[in-house]
Amino acid sequence: MLRKAGRAKAVGPIGAAAHEQGVYQLLRSWRELSPEGPVRLAKATSNLFRPRDRAQRGLDVSGLAGVISVDPVARTADVQGMCTYETLVDVTLAYGLMPLVVPQLRTITLGGAVTGLGIEATSFRNGLPHESVLEMDVLTGSGEIVTADPEGPHADLFDAFPNSYGSLGYAVRLRIALQPIGTHVSTRNLRFTDLGELAEVVDAVCRTGAHDGVRVDGLDGVVFGPGDAVLVLATFDGIDGAPTGSATPSDYVDGIYYQSLRDRATDRLTAHDYLWRWDTDWFWCSSAFGVQDPRIRRLWPRSLRRSDVYHRIVGLENRFHIAAGIDRRRGLPDRERVVQDVEVPLGRLVEFVDWYLDNVPMTPIWLCPLRLREPAGPGSARSWPLYPLVPGEVYVNVGFWGTVAIEPRRSDGDVNRAIEARVSELDGHKSLYSDVYYDRATFDRLYGTAALDAVRERYDPTQRLTHLYDKVAN
Repeated sequence: MLRKAGRAKAVGPIGAAAHEQGVYQLLRSWRELSPEGPVRLAKATSNLFRPRDRAQRGLDVSGLAGVISVDPVARTADVQGMCTYETLVDVTLAYGLMPLVVPQLRTITLGGAVTGLGIEATSFRNGLPHESVLEMDVLTGSGEIVTADPEGPHADLFDAFPNSYGSLGYAVRLRIALQPIGTHVSTRNLRFTDLGELAEVVDAVCRTGAHDGVRVDGLDGVVFGPGDAVLVLATFDGIDGAPTGSATPSDYVDGIYYQSLRDRATDRLTAHDYLWRWDTDWFWCSSAFGVQDPRIRRLWPRSLRRSDVYHRIVGLENRFHIAAGIDRRRGLPDRERVVQDVEVPLGRLVEFVDWYLDNVPMTPIWLCPLRLREPAGPGSARSWPLYPLVPGEVYVNVGFWGTVAIEPRRSDGDVNRAIEARVSELDGHKSLYSDVYYDRATFDRLYGTAALDAVRERYDPTQRLTHLYDKVAN
C-alpha cells in the first residue's frame, strides 16, 4: 500500500510500455534531424546559467519524463532521463524511499544531474547523484542506444558520462539506488563565529556519521558573513533507530527557510518539505524579485514560489536587459553575473571563504560537504575521469549566486576568473553549469578531456555531438 508523505503528489510509475513509446519518439526525432545541424534536447526548462544555442528543432524527449518502475525490496528505481527530481521524489516518497542524493531544485532532471553533476546535504554520505546509478541507457552520437554499467562492455562510457554535459550522449533510462527516509526530518542548526570550528565539526561528522551521539543523515550550512555561519544537521525520523520528533512541522512556503537558520536551534519538516526547503526561495535569490517582502509574498501565489519560475524571469532579463537598462539610466554600474558552485578540500575551506569574503561582495554562501561514495564491499571509491576527486578526501561545495558591480577599470568576467584561479590554487574544482573562463589547456588538465576524447572516438566517431569545452566555455 502506497503512502503519501508531506505534500507529495499522488503519482506513480508509468510502466515499461510508456517508456518504449517515449524511446520510439526520441529515435524518430533523431532520424529527422539534419546531419549537419546541432543536436540538442527539445526541453522547456533548463537549470543552466549559460546561453544555449537556439537550434531549429531538438530531440523529442516529451515521452521520457517519468518513473518507469520502483522495486521497494531491492530499493531501486528505473527512471527516464528527463524525469525531474520533483516527479521522482513524488513517486519514491510514496514507498518511504528517496534517491540517495536529491539536488536542491525541483526541475533538475535525473539525466541532467548525472551528466552535469548535482549535490545536496546527503552528499557527505552518498557522494554525487551519478554514484547511485547502477546502469543507464544512453543515446550516443552514433544514434545508437547502449546500456552502460560499471563492469560491462560499455564501462568506459559509464565512467566518462558524469560531467560530460551531453558531449557523450543523453541518458534515456537510469536505474538508481534508493534509501529509506521517514515521514519527517529533524534538524539541528549549529551557529559558529569561527569557520575553523565549523570545519572541525564537519570533519567529525564525516568520520563518524553522527554528532553528540545522534545520527546525521544530511549536512549543509550557510555563511551569512564574517563570523556568522550555521551548520545544519538533519536526521531522518525513525531511520536506523533515530528518534521520532513530535513538534509541528514548519512551513517554508510561506516562511523563508534560510532566515530561520539563525533564529531556531532546532526544526522539524516533513520529508517532502525538507527535500525542497531550498527551492521555494531559490535558496535566497528570490529576494531579487521582491518575494521575500511580506506584502508581495502574500500576493505571489504559493504555487509560483519555486525556482523554475524565478529562472524564467532571469531568462527574460538576459534576453531583454530591462533591469540593466534601468540601472544604466540611473547611473549605476553594469553588473557581472557570479553564479558558481565550487568544491574545495575541507582543509582549504577557511582559506577559500576568507578570500571570497574579502574579494566578492556577495553573501550568503552555501556550504555542502561531500566525498566520493564508499563502496559497499572491499575496494576503494570509484573514480570519475571528467571530474576527478580524491577518494577519501572530504570536500566542501561552496555555492554563491547573484551579481556584483563591475568596478572602474575592471571588465565583465574578472571576478569569475579570479574565483577560478583561487579554486585551482586550493586544489579544488568548479561545476560547469554556469560561466566558464578557462583556456583550453587549463580546461583539458582539470576536466580529463583526454579520457573524454577517447570515449567520444568510440561512441561518436563522426563527432556529431558538441565537444564539452565548446559547450561550456565562454
